[in-house]
Amino acid sequence: MAVHGVFFRQKSACSGVLFGLLAMASTLGGCGSAEAEASRGEATALATRVAPPTRLPPAGHAWVIFGADTVLAEVAATPAERADGLMYRDEVPDGTGMIFVFPDSQPRSFWMANTYVALDIAYMNPSYRIVDIIAMEPLITDSYPSSAPAMFGLEVRQGWFAEHGIAVGAQAEIVFGVQGR
Repeated sequence: MAVHGVFFRQKSACSGVLFGLLAMASTLGGCGSAEAEASRGEATALATRVAPPTRLPPAGHAWVIFGADTVLAEVAATPAERADGLMYRDEVPDGTGMIFVFPDSQPRSFWMANTYVALDIAYMNPSYRIVDIIAMEPLITDSYPSSAPAMFGLEVRQGWFAEHGIAVGAQAEIVFGVQGR
């Protein structure tokens, strides 16, 4: 359903209220009063909160979403990108990381050679469900193997998952950016 370029899906009774607010704002639009402008602004703000985002992450990135928490992750999908990972980085800012994408699901193993930042890795199955979370220490060349088959690995700053209450079994949603970096 679209009203003046605002698209949304009907998810609940709130969307009926939203439609009413948008309709009211569009009918008041002709009078040009301050009240009409305020009504349109409130309706647009409500539509923004209810409507799904229409934009995508930047090329070569993905949003990895766990409920209200989102990681902007660089995508490592080729063997070379996966081999480099987050090596030689001095920091991994909060809310950012790297998602490793593999062509199949099997036990995975990562190490921290030439990686200067303490990281957590969440191994995820093909359905984006976390099957394991492991804390990894900088510059350790021992392997950090998954306890179950995984198709994805999400690396973030160490402690991020615990701080956000994200544990084994959590379900993610992943929105990949445009291809062709």
